[in-house]
Amino acid sequence: MPDARRVDHLRGGENVTHPDELLRELAARQHGVVARRQLLAAGLTARMIERRAAGRQLVTLHRGVYAVGHARLRREGHWLAAVLAAGPGALLSHRDAAALHGLRPPGDRQRIEVTTTGRATSTPRIDVHATSTLDARDKATVAGIPTTSIARTLVDLAAVVTPRELRKALAEAERRRLDVTGIERAMAATVRRNGRGHAELRRALDELRTIGAPVTRSELEDRFLALLDAHDLPRPATNASVEGMEVDACWPDRRVAVELDGWRDHGTRRAFQEDRQRGNDLTAAGWMLLRFTWADVTHGADGTVERMRRALAPRRRYPQTP
Repeated sequence: MPDARRVDHLRGGENVTHPDELLRELAARQHGVVARRQLLAAGLTARMIERRAAGRQLVTLHRGVYAVGHARLRREGHWLAAVLAAGPGALLSHRDAAALHGLRPPGDRQRIEVTTTGRATSTPRIDVHATSTLDARDKATVAGIPTTSIARTLVDLAAVVTPRELRKALAEAERRRLDVTGIERAMAATVRRNGRGHAELRRALDELRTIGAPVTRSELEDRFLALLDAHDLPRPATNASVEGMEVDACWPDRRVAVELDGWRDHGTRRAFQEDRQRGNDLTAAGWMLLRFTWADVTHGADGTVERMRRALAPRRRYPQTP
């Protein structure tokens, strides 16, 4: 936003900054859109604004919000215009916030969703969600657009999409290393809401905990070692080097290695490819490599124990054929 000195310049001081330059500067930072209140704060008068609107230099998008020069805006421009139209403190939210965060495709809805604690009302092009619960942890800025945080976005999204769409968005948030405690807090802050959203999100989170891994890899390792101890299986060397590669656990005398796959450890294509290459290299070198997830160690413990027993059992050696 232009500083106070520019306001004085416009009102008759020296080295006057032309209003059109201020328009261009502001629009360049805001995806080509500006709000009337911003222009007034920058020093333009109501008459200046009206004259530029009449000449189509300012193209009306919503009441008090304009595109500068033309209305051929990218999606981000339309999102920010809707936020500006909803008034100070408004945030992009729900489906549109999820799209901005990259949790789902943008879709083709005609109305843009925003959330505000103010008195804005919905229009044919803006769907306003009123709320009394927006604190600093619910707010974020992405690409210069005020939006709900990822956690708050998922809580809001749960109320307006299908369970399948919600799980897909949550899976994408998981891949992006979302802190699940943020979701729990946002749910607690909106606990008075009616509808199925909270129940669906809680079910999705429960499923995630069942098939996912804990926040830290060390917790998964501790669970795995405790499982071995509980069934009198030999303790491995941990975080050891095998054939020049570090593995989570290994029994060198049996040439058995274990990798504990946490959901935070394999979230990129590069990591996926490297894991498979490491596994192939160990197998080629004569090692047996087993992989266990959080679900394997907790909910599928019996199967994991049986696989470890077979892997660690003395291997029968067959005589070579002459």
